[in-house]
Amino acid sequence: MAAYHDDEWGIPVRDSRALWELLMLEGFQAGLSWRTILHRRAAFRAAFDNFDPEKIARYTAHDITRLLANPGIIRSRAKIESTINGAKLYLAMRQQGEDFAPFIWSLAGGKTILGEGIATATTPLSIFISATLKKRGIKYAGPVIVQAWLQAAGIINDHAATCFRR
Repeated sequence: MAAYHDDEWGIPVRDSRALWELLMLEGFQAGLSWRTILHRRAAFRAAFDNFDPEKIARYTAHDITRLLANPGIIRSRAKIESTINGAKLYLAMRQQGEDFAPFIWSLAGGKTILGEGIATATTPLSIFISATLKKRGIKYAGPVIVQAWLQAAGIINDHAATCFRR
């Protein structure tokens, strides 16, 4: 977990596919610990074609069955179907000329927001972005999940005041 904190958590993610992958993983984390997801991240990437939205959007019932049988990932039908739907929505945005990362970052004002440096379950920004994502059809994007995602993706810098990443 220290390596994840030092090398990934809170570092701004501006790559659309990577930012979308992180949101999908945060959705799988709902009801579980991030440690569980992090330890299974390689298996998730292998199972979901490295989170390539173009491939995932074409998944069929056969792929859902394959994923439900994969012991390396969280085998939740709802979360798997949500990821497939999320890939379709990601591609629809792109086809309409919207790139996912610039869109999300624009909702936050285009730059990292310096947070309080304390664990906060939600913020007005996470509530707003959650509502925006839900209107577009994204599932598993409630305000708490979105807050964790914004922090992990470096959109909100909530490192403690004494942390070298602050």
